[in-house]
Amino acid sequence: MSEAEHPIRRSTTHAVTVDDVRQLMGASTPHFALQIRNRIARLIGGLPADHPARQEGEREIARLTRLGFSGETRGLKGEEGLPPLPSLSEAPSPSSDDQLH
Repeated sequence: MSEAEHPIRRSTTHAVTVDDVRQLMGASTPHFALQIRNRIARLIGGLPADHPARQEGEREIARLTRLGFSGETRGLKGEEGLPPLPSLSEAPSPSSDDQLH
């Protein structure tokens, strides 16, 4: 998945809406959660704290961060003699500075 943005959303004359945030979040999966999170963060970055799209985006950023680091079970627990791969949540969490870069 690319982190490139739709040209309309990048336009300086485009007024960001809650629907813009919802279009980006769509049916997010663990595999793409962090890329979608970054796109939403860029989209809402210049909005005031009380803007509805920013509030929706911040909630979604938190959900996508959780999904990206702990939302995936890797391997099948029922395979005899083979333990499942650890979830990404068992790895050290990234620092807050690394989350949106």
